[in-house]
Amino acid sequence: MSFVIDRYPCEESPRLGAMTLRPTPDSVPRARRWFRKFIAPYDPRCSVDDCVLALSELVTNAVLHGQSDEEWVLRVEWFREGTSLRVEVHNPGLPEGVCLRRPDTDDLHGRGLLLVDSVAASWDCGPSRFGGTVVSFVMADAWPP
Repeated sequence: MSFVIDRYPCEESPRLGAMTLRPTPDSVPRARRWFRKFIAPYDPRCSVDDCVLALSELVTNAVLHGQSDEEWVLRVEWFREGTSLRVEVHNPGLPEGVCLRRPDTDDLHGRGLLLVDSVAASWDCGPSRFGGTVVSFVMADAWPP
């Protein structure tokens, strides 16, 4: 696993940090732990707990639904965009498979994006610049103007 942290973001490079994880279940708590550690110095106004919940759901989905015939990794990146925080999770799966579901009360799965939708200002999915899919969420008003 590798980590890249950009401690001094600027307009030309708004990325605050990134991590590359293996597509295994133990990467979910690892992503939560490292994101908390790396976002703390930026002192965001938004709920870090909500960010960690959304990140956890997206990493879980990437581990479960990312697919490739070759060995692969998932990539997490976070950016400052004005006053907002955007978090992206990249995996080699297909973007067409990402959708917001409304599971029945007895369904055991299918609530991840519903949770992301409820805590984030917005979320999106599409083709990743690394190939595969990127699913992202935005937390508004993470920093003062």
